[in-house]
Amino acid sequence: QLQASGGGLVQAGGSLRLSCAASGRTFSTYIMGWFRQAPGKEREFVAAISGSGSITGHTDSVKGRFTISRDNAKNTVYLQMNSLKPEDTAVYYCAAKFGVEVTPYNYEYWGQGTLVTVSS
Repeated sequence: QLQASGGGLVQAGGSLRLSCAASGRTFSTYIMGWFRQAPGKEREFVAAISGSGSITGHTDSVKGRFTISRDNAKNTVYLQMNSLKPEDTAVYYCAAKFGVEVTPYNYEYWGQGTLVTVSS
């Protein structure tokens, strides 16, 4: 089970940190990802991180602004979002998959979304 939190309303240029808490004792064996879906648009990949946290990937539109990280002792993955833009407004979802490929594909488990609204 995945539980995302940390969304809210922020002005452009501001920051938010999203968290996603996972249940279970094998958290470190899962690739974790963040996705987002803006109103009227398809869901898109944002970032992913390997089980150990040593490998990460971010979509081009957030590189240099967003950072994915994880704390396996707390069964939690984070998305630090800086320099937020109005176009970052979306519902953000965390997801998990078993394996080693840090890619946008084939996620098996999904949390409920958390809404991020960036005002101009």
